[in-house]
Amino acid sequence: MEWLGRATIDFTTSPKSLNLKEKDGKETDLLSICRSAVPPCNLNPLLFNGHAQTMWTAAKAHGPQLHYKRRIFEADHSEFNGSFAVDFAVTDPSAKVEADPSLTPRTAYFSKAELESMGSDDDRPMLVVLHGLSGGSHEIYLRHAIAPLIDSGKWEACVVISRGCANSKITTGLLYNARATWDVRQTIKWLKKTYPNRPLFGLGFSLGACILTNYLGEEGSATPLKAAVVVANPWALHISSKMLQSTVIGHHVYQRVLGNAMRSLAMRHKEELDKYTNIDTANLMNLKYLWEFDRAYQCPTWGYPTEEAYYRDASSSDSLLAVRIPLLAINAVDDPIASCLSLPYAEASTNPYTVLCTTSLGGHLGWFEIGGGRWHGKPVCNFLNHMAFEVDLDSISNEVNVKWSSGNPAYGTNFDPMRRKMHVNLNK
Repeated sequence: MEWLGRATIDFTTSPKSLNLKEKDGKETDLLSICRSAVPPCNLNPLLFNGHAQTMWTAAKAHGPQLHYKRRIFEADHSEFNGSFAVDFAVTDPSAKVEADPSLTPRTAYFSKAELESMGSDDDRPMLVVLHGLSGGSHEIYLRHAIAPLIDSGKWEACVVISRGCANSKITTGLLYNARATWDVRQTIKWLKKTYPNRPLFGLGFSLGACILTNYLGEEGSATPLKAAVVVANPWALHISSKMLQSTVIGHHVYQRVLGNAMRSLAMRHKEELDKYTNIDTANLMNLKYLWEFDRAYQCPTWGYPTEEAYYRDASSSDSLLAVRIPLLAINAVDDPIASCLSLPYAEASTNPYTVLCTTSLGGHLGWFEIGGGRWHGKPVCNFLNHMAFEVDLDSISNEVNVKWSSGNPAYGTNFDPMRRKMHVNLNK
């Protein structure tokens, strides 16, 4: 049946899923909510495998026409200072203005008056979104997922732009990496202060999914987010990288496309890199593959000895063990970029706060249906709507397996899933 586009769907979670209570008093659990939120996955049979689904994302379909207003934040992190951008979805049709030609499509800066008036006591749910590698709020896969929420008139949303992406400017030599959780942490704290009554939710795609999962693991039960979804997370970056390098198409197509994207990103900020770092930008111009970029930029910038050390340290599979809010993770088994060998089945099966949903088809951020629709938007919206409007959020307990660490006291051993090789001040 898979050759006709009908994908198999599987769920992995703890034998005893997280107990939750609906607003009407009905008892339920996280797995039941996820099963009801995930519809049948019927994809375009002409895009019959992960490569076809992934490569079709290069087709420049228009997608939902979302508009954004951009706010620039000054980082409050003492080491990772500089500025970063956050794009807020325009939910009031009368507030749409002509796009700024220096920004991504349908995006303009907030006016000074609008910036000064930001803040509200309303209780509309607010979604914090993290995009994929070198992407932004304009990405089609992202708009397909959040447009139904915005169009419903019930949600607010913002997209945290990774430093230097989506035509944003950097004011230091820092871009971002898979452990760069400080900007999303600051954004969430600002949202909680500025909109104190809004329940906050998270959504991440690809590398943004990795960053969001790492953030959730670092924060544990302290995060202001109520629930989250991560889509196409590469999980174990060292495994996904080796799998890409081990095949002709992975090495010469995917690694090169991703490497070109990061090289172009770095070159747009060549002046800042030359001014604030010792990076050989002339060498960056000659790089072809993603692993080469990570070796030439990520390692010297952040202090990793090798790109493999960076991949192992920044992976988010162990972080899944420390998540303490309801989390739905969606991956396609045939994803050629986020390899199925990196999927954290064992970790998901030990944590009642997490449900790993896998589809046998879909590629990397593909999930194309007949007619051009994108399947992944359906479970994302269904899950978030259910959590925001039907679940009693105060019923979510943070006391189930609340301890991060495990080990054998008899031998004095201790395992902390968030103990990293690279020490970073998280600025909590």
